[in-house]
Amino acid sequence: MNNSKSAHIFCVANQKGGVGKTTTAINLAAALAMSRKKVLLIDLDPQGNATMGSGIDKNTVDQNLYQVLIGEASIAKARVRSEAGKYDVLPANRELSGAEIDLIQMDQREQQLKLAIDQIAHEYDFVLIDCPPTLSLLTLNGLASANGVIVPMQCEYFALEGLSDLVNTIKRVHHNINPQLQLIGLLRVMFDTRVTLQQQVSAQIENHFGDKVYKTIIPRNVRLAEAPSHGLPGVIYDRNSRGAKAYVEFGNELMKQVKKSTLLEQARPPR
Repeated sequence: MNNSKSAHIFCVANQKGGVGKTTTAINLAAALAMSRKKVLLIDLDPQGNATMGSGIDKNTVDQNLYQVLIGEASIAKARVRSEAGKYDVLPANRELSGAEIDLIQMDQREQQLKLAIDQIAHEYDFVLIDCPPTLSLLTLNGLASANGVIVPMQCEYFALEGLSDLVNTIKRVHHNINPQLQLIGLLRVMFDTRVTLQQQVSAQIENHFGDKVYKTIIPRNVRLAEAPSHGLPGVIYDRNSRGAKAYVEFGNELMKQVKKSTLLEQARPPR
């Protein structure tokens, strides 16, 4: 489908588990929606945490991402509105675990999500994809669909090692599957200024990745951790908390980044 307007499609990814990917995806979606952007959050993890954290019961939805990937439903039919966050969600649950087996037998198996997104991309400003913490066919579908990857990471000892693995994966996908894909930014999350090691690792990341590191830093925050149990994004649950304010700030930083890159793209002379 060829439309003049199409969404900015970003994966929120890290091959390491427990680094705040889902928290970032949910709160970024809500922060962008608060700025009157039309947002679709795709839950690519069979655990369905992004679905539940958006206030949607993953076990009672009529259709989910599994049906979309195997061609039994469109995103337009399967998406659900997060009334809490004011964005749309393509939900996931345990059914999605079976998609790996079904996809293996399909032609263009790593392109199924992209083909589905292409049908509705013109309806949104942003499509955010919450990836599982493994390099699977599901994650490959996410990376094949996206323009860029946002990497939430904790400033801890093994973080840089895991990050180099992810950067290599992004390069391989860029070369073999999706030439549009690039690492657009690293987001430091669960940051505790009192821990010297975190400050040292943060400085290392800035030295190594330069302007790929977002200026916004998300602090470790109890209110952000409490929010999913209430089915609310943290920026809605307690908008005055330090964590919520940081995610709103990050949403603003991302919008400025997108606007700047779009202007640069428009300024390039035609080939």
